[in-house]
Amino acid sequence: MREIRRMMRGEDEVVEVDMDIDPQELLCNPLLNKGSGFTRKERGELGVHGVLPWSVLTIEEQTRKFYSKFRQTSTDLDKYSLLIELQNHNETLFYRFCAEYAEEVFPYIYTPTVGEAALQFSNLRHGARGLYISYPYRDQIEEIVDNIPKERVDVIVVTDGGRVLGLGDLGVGGMAIAIGKLSFYTLFGGIHPAHTLPVALDVGTNNASLLNDPSYLGWRHRRISGKEYENFVDAFVKAITKRFPNVLIQWEDFAKLDAQSLLVRYRNRVCCFNDDIQGTASVTMAGIYAAMHGTGGALKDQRIILFGAGSAGIGIAELIKTAMQQEGVSEEEAKDRIYVLGRNGLAHTESTWLDELKRHFAQRRNKIERWDVEDLDHITLIETIKNAKPTILIGSSTQPATFNKEVVCEMKKHVARPIIFPLSNPTSKSEAIPEDLIKWSEGQALIATGSPFPPVKYGGRVFTIGQCNNVLIFPGLGLGIIAATATRVTDKMFLVAAKVLSKYAPIFDDPYASLFPGVNQLRTICRDVAINVAHEAIEQGICCTPPGNVEEKVRDLMWEPKYAEIRRGSTIHCASV
Repeated sequence: MREIRRMMRGEDEVVEVDMDIDPQELLCNPLLNKGSGFTRKERGELGVHGVLPWSVLTIEEQTRKFYSKFRQTSTDLDKYSLLIELQNHNETLFYRFCAEYAEEVFPYIYTPTVGEAALQFSNLRHGARGLYISYPYRDQIEEIVDNIPKERVDVIVVTDGGRVLGLGDLGVGGMAIAIGKLSFYTLFGGIHPAHTLPVALDVGTNNASLLNDPSYLGWRHRRISGKEYENFVDAFVKAITKRFPNVLIQWEDFAKLDAQSLLVRYRNRVCCFNDDIQGTASVTMAGIYAAMHGTGGALKDQRIILFGAGSAGIGIAELIKTAMQQEGVSEEEAKDRIYVLGRNGLAHTESTWLDELKRHFAQRRNKIERWDVEDLDHITLIETIKNAKPTILIGSSTQPATFNKEVVCEMKKHVARPIIFPLSNPTSKSEAIPEDLIKWSEGQALIATGSPFPPVKYGGRVFTIGQCNNVLIFPGLGLGIIAATATRVTDKMFLVAAKVLSKYAPIFDDPYASLFPGVNQLRTICRDVAINVAHEAIEQGICCTPPGNVEEKVRDLMWEPKYAEIRRGSTIHCASV
C-alpha cells in the first residue's frame, strides 16, 4: 500500500497521496475511496474521471441510496455481508451510514448476527482486512508484523477464536468478532479507522466440524497448547509492541483458562485488557449501579449469585468485590456475599472440582453446612437461591432457560424487585427471555440482557429491555487510554467507566425504565467515559505524555465520518496523523 499523509485543516481532514498513484489503486483503497463522492476537482487531479460515472453525489445522498439497498436485503446474514462489503469498499461511507442508522444496524454489525457470521466466516467475503498469524509461521512473526502497511496503530483487537460468544471454538472465525469490535471503536469511540488493526492468532482448532470442513480457511490442525502456545503468543506481543510501542491490545474470545492466564501474564507488562473478563464486568457493574438507583439500595448490602463460573463470571465477581470494598466492605465480607456456581453447582471450600478461578470465590463449607440441600457437593441454583436469598442473579452460563419460573418466584419471595441479568450470547444461549421474567416477577424484575430483545408489554406498561453490551464500555475506555497515553489498564478505570455509564441509564428518570441507554447516545457516552478514564490514568501516574487538556485531547482524537479532501502531493516518505 502506498504511503499517504493525513493532515487536519481546521475540522476537515486533508489527505495527500503520491504523485504517481494509479486511479484503480485509489478506488480499491477503502480509506481513500469515495466512489461517486469524488468531486469534479478531485476527479481531474487524481485521474479518476474516466473510471467513474458522471454523477457526483454527496455523502448524504450516498447514505440514503445505500439505506434503500439495505432495507431491501432480506436475511440478517445478508445484511451483515452487505455492510462488510461497504466497509471493504468505502470505509468513510460505511461509518457515516452506521452513524446515521446506528440503532437499526447495530444488531447486524454485532450481536446477534455476528455469531452467525463467525460460524460462516470461511464462506463469507471479508476482503483483505486484518492480520492473520498462523502457527506454522511462528518463526516469521516479526517479519509479518514489520510488513503491516500502517505507520500508526492505536488499538488492536486480537483473538485466537478459542471461545466465541457462547458458540465455542471457531478458530479463525473469531476474526468476525475482532472486526466488529474495532468498527465500534471507530463508530462510537471515534478512533480513526486507519489506526485500528484486527488480529487473528491462528493456533488451530479443536472443533471437529471445522477440521473436517474443506472450506475452512484456518490452519487445519488441532490447537497447540502449553509452552508452544505461550511462546507463540509471547512472540506476537514482543513483535507488535516493538513495532507499535504505545498500542492498546484488547484480548478477545480466548478460552477461559487461556484468557485468564494471558491477562495475568501481560497486564503489568503492556497496555492491554481482556474484554470478555474486564469489559463484561464493567458494563455489568454499570447495570448494577443503575439498578441500585432504581431500588434505592446500596451495593454493599446485596447478595449476588453468579451463574456461570467462566472467565466472564469470575471477572464480574472480581469487579463487584472491588466495588464493594470501595464502599467500605472488607474483602472477606464482599466475597461472603458473592455466590459462584459452575457446572457442578455452588463453589465452596471443599468442592473437589474447583480451578483457581472458582477457588477464589468458594463459599466457606461451615457456612453452607446449615443449608437445606440434598447434596452438599452438588448444590443447585434453586437450592442456592432458597438458602442465600439473593437480590441479584447474573447469568453467564450459556445454558438457556435456566432462569425459570421457579427461580424467579423464589427470588421474589426474598426481595421486592429482583435484579436479573441473563447475559449469555447469542440469543439462543440466554438464560431467560425477558417477557417471562417480567411476567413471573409481576413486572418487578430489573432486567438487562446480553443480546437485544424487544420491549415487553405487561400490566399497562411497556418495559424497554436494556442490553448489557460491552460496546457501552470499551470504545470510550480505549479512547481515554489512548488520549492519556496510559501504559497500563487498571481495575479502577473499569469502575470509573461503569459509574459514568450508569448515570445515563433511563431508570434515573423512571423506576421502571431501562438500566442501559440506547446506542444513539453512545458517541456522547464514549466521550464522557474517555475523559474520566483519562483523568483516572493521569491521577494514577501511568501515562507517557499526559495531555495538558484532557477534554481537548479527546475531542481532537474523535474522527468524524466525512470525506477528506484528497489531492496529489509531492513524493511522500512518511505517513502521519
